[in-house]
Amino acid sequence: MTTTGRRALLTAGVSAAATAALAGCTSAAPGPRKPSAAELEAERVARAEAALRLRSVTASRTLLERYDAVLAAHPALAPRLTPLRRSVAAHAQALGEGGTAVRPATAPPTAAATSAAPSPSPVPVTADPRAVLVELAAAERTASDAHTAALLAAPPEYARLLASVAAAGAAHAYLLTEGARA
Repeated sequence: MTTTGRRALLTAGVSAAATAALAGCTSAAPGPRKPSAAELEAERVARAEAALRLRSVTASRTLLERYDAVLAAHPALAPRLTPLRRSVAAHAQALGEGGTAVRPATAPPTAAATSAAPSPSPVPVTADPRAVLVELAAAERTASDAHTAALLAAPPEYARLLASVAAAGAAHAYLLTEGARA
């Protein structure tokens, strides 16, 4: 080998060693990566949406519990209330997000269903059937108002669902009070 060949080989070897040493310095075990501002914002938005969904489902479930209590206390009202209760159950199901289970909308409350999942505190029901309809209408309006208030913070797809559920609640309130007189 000539001197030029040895020098080229030596230069290449030194260059390769320097590259390896430099790479070794920069590829040290990485520490925990700090999330970017976009990732933090996405997490904040996801948490806010989850909280909004939970509030919406809770409002509908509370209304559903009210229907169940009224139907249990006033079975004579079942022909009038069962279709509305079924609708409220469907709304609670639609507003829920994975893992938010609600009794099927087609099944009215039964003794087995109510004893299998007792509510934390029983919903008080007035003995007067007319007064109970007024109270149920007020509960429908309260849930409808909660869904309407949530519209501003909801993402577009969920806002459309909330608007539909709020409108249905207002219609239910009408049917429970004014609709009975017509």
